[in-house]
Amino acid sequence: MSNKKELQICPAQGMMRGKKEEERGIRFMIGIIGAMPVEVDKLIEAMEETSRETVSMVQFHQGVLAGVPVVVACCGAGKVCSAVCAQTMILKYAPRLIINLGVAGGIGPQVKIGDLVVATAVLQHDFDTSDLGEEKFLLPLLNKTSLEADERVSGLLVECAREVYPGGVHRGVVATGDQFIGSPERLRLISRETGALACEMEGGSIGHACALAGVPFAVVRAISDNADAHAVIDFPQFARESAQKSMTFLMKALPRL
Repeated sequence: MSNKKELQICPAQGMMRGKKEEERGIRFMIGIIGAMPVEVDKLIEAMEETSRETVSMVQFHQGVLAGVPVVVACCGAGKVCSAVCAQTMILKYAPRLIINLGVAGGIGPQVKIGDLVVATAVLQHDFDTSDLGEEKFLLPLLNKTSLEADERVSGLLVECAREVYPGGVHRGVVATGDQFIGSPERLRLISRETGALACEMEGGSIGHACALAGVPFAVVRAISDNADAHAVIDFPQFARESAQKSMTFLMKALPRL
């Protein structure tokens, strides 16, 4: 008989539980968020799951992975879904760190399909209030155009990746927007304006939620396409393979974090 339990709770209940846990000093687990099932399914299969519950239509899997207490969630694509997932995870589980992993489009000739990009910082390439006289990409409340990923964790991820990852490992900015980039013109614009090495749809918004809450975060992306005219063809072909590589690497890295 399985010891897993399925719970349905409303966001308000989750916030109250997370607050109580944080008040008791329970801030030990690592949160892991992926946008698509292909990005987290193998992690969920590998973990010793103790419970799962659904909050705001997102299922949170709690347990132990590679000897580390974790909570894993598949948030769905885009900035709103990922920010809601991150905020719920923070309030409900009070993680000491949130890692966003998955696939992304590579930017620049040095970033190839199958490579890994560990974010130094994230920004939202489609956030623009410059017509009001503000700096492009400037986020309210935080008053920053980009948000730095946790330096210690990102450094450890890079070290571990270079030991075990079968591909190039890069550090740089990851650009986030509510768009699947499959246009060379759009890709060149993002590259010119941001200097990013990868573009995707969740890292910046997860980082945004974490920064507002004071929770360290890291973003790890395996390159599934080059965000160009071939992206629509390349993405389905390489997404699963790239996601599998990043998950294998993360499981080896977790005990060091």
